[in-house]
Order: sequence, then structure tokens, then C-alpha cells
Amino acid sequence: MKRITREPVKIWMVGSIGIDDIKTRTVERKDLMGGSLPFSTAASSFFAKTGAVGVVGSDFPSAFSRRWQAFGIDLAGVQRVTGSTFRWACEYDKNMIDRTTLKTELGVFAAFMPELPASYKHAPFVLLGNIQPELQLHVLMQAEGAKFVALDTMNLWIEIARPALRKVIRKVNLLTLNDGEARLLTGKWNLVDCADALLKMGPSFVVIKKGEHGALLFSKKSVFIVPAYPVRKLSDPTGAGDSYAGAFMGYLARAGHVTERLLREALVYASVVASFGVEGFSLERFERLTMSEIDKRVRELKRMMTA
Repeated sequence: MKRITREPVKIWMVGSIGIDDIKTRTVERKDLMGGSLPFSTAASSFFAKTGAVGVVGSDFPSAFSRRWQAFGIDLAGVQRVTGSTFRWACEYDKNMIDRTTLKTELGVFAAFMPELPASYKHAPFVLLGNIQPELQLHVLMQAEGAKFVALDTMNLWIEIARPALRKVIRKVNLLTLNDGEARLLTGKWNLVDCADALLKMGPSFVVIKKGEHGALLFSKKSVFIVPAYPVRKLSDPTGAGDSYAGAFMGYLARAGHVTERLLREALVYASVVASFGVEGFSLERFERLTMSEIDKRVRELKRMMTA
């Protein structure tokens, strides 16, 4: 695992931090570190110094914090307050795609108000993870040096907070969401039509994720398709989308600038890093992962993409 410890934060991410119970077709695991933020920051940490903005309760295990920091992630933006950490439980269907939520206990996450540490305010890259649009906007307004901002969202906010979500979308450079969310937000079915509508909302780029079928990167001038890396060992798909977004933005932060070519390259790396994450529960596979493994799998994926 590559650890980047003494550099200034190049990218910060905001999102949920939780304790998960996960049941798959073969295994049941309890009290796992979860939430969107651990996955996205761990994936990003292979490429750039990453800061985390979130909240945990007094019951959040210190062992989780140590494991998280071992990635070289800056946790100055993680608030620890009295109360219970966000808890979530799910059971996956046999296809390991569909799942049933068994428990959602917001705990201290219900009153979360993100505050950006001074050391993060001039970081050039930002990932607004999947939290309430009002909170995404609140923390973005504190980012004085943000040059490239990506936004992730979900169907819940599309359904109950659409005006606020549209307001945040107008202020970001890239919007990422899955195909169902793109259809829900735009009211269109064809994904090219969805992308056209989303680009008109303000961002310069849109990434539409299609799970095991890869992702599409849209701009006003081009479309780029990246397949998902075919995984042999699927242990737990939880956090795959967050890992995808984190690796994508971390790669751009390492480059320090954004071009169409870099965006396409970042998507390939995102596909690969996410493929490793699902091979274990929580961050377990990332804790054993090396850059040489990532680069090797990137070469394999590129060969698969070549006619």
C-alpha cells in the first residue's frame, strides 16, 4: 500500500462514515468500517494526498481510525462528537447486485454540518460525496482554492431535494451518477439524451456509471466508454461506486490539471481500483493493494479495450 504522509492535501472529499453489517450469498460480516468516505479516500490515496471531511460518534473504534490513517489520509476534517456513529446493514441477493437495506441508523450523521479545515481550503481538487445537497453546497462554499469539483449523488436526493441538487450541479465541473439516477433526474431514457440534459445543467463533464457494465464519460464534444474490469472473486460490492469516484479524482489530483486525455486515463484507473475493492470486505483488499498490482491490471484492461 502506497502511503503519502508529508505532502499538503491535494484533494479533499466529504461523505458518510459508518459501521456496516453486510450479508452476502456466502458470508455475513458485522461491525465493518463503512460509509462512502472511507472507500473514496482510500482509493484516492494511491495517487495523491487526500483529506477526509465527515463525522463519527464516540463509539467509532480507534482501530478503524488507525487503519484509515495507515493509507496516509489526513483526518483533520473528521469530527468526533458524542453519540452513535451512522450504522447501516444490508443483505445482497444471489446476483450480488441487488440488495435489501435491513437497517439505517443515522446517529450523529443526522446533525452533521461539515466544516473545512484551514489546510484544506486551498486544495485544488474536491469530491462532494453522496450527502445532502445542502451540505454539499455548504462545504463547497468554504473551498477557496477549488479548481476542479466533482459531485456524486443518489436517487434519494433527486426525489426529495431536487432544487438544492440542481443548485449544486450548476457549481461543479463534473457530475457522476449511475444510469438509473441519470434517468430519474432528467426524465429521459436514452443515456445520450440523459447526458445532453445533464450537461445543460452546468457541468463540463458527466460520468454515468453502469455497474458491471462499465461507465461512460460525456462532454459536449465527445463520448468515452470504459468497461468494468472482469473480477473473478467478488466478495462484497459495497462501496464500489465510491471507490470508483475516489480513484478517478485522486488520479486527476496527482496530475494536477485536467484534460480530456487525463479524464479518460483516470476512468481506466478508477475501473481497476474499484475492481480490487470488491475482492474484500470494507477496506481489507485496499490494505494489501500495491501500485504495481494496479498498474498491471490497468495494462490488462487496456489490452481488453484494444481492437
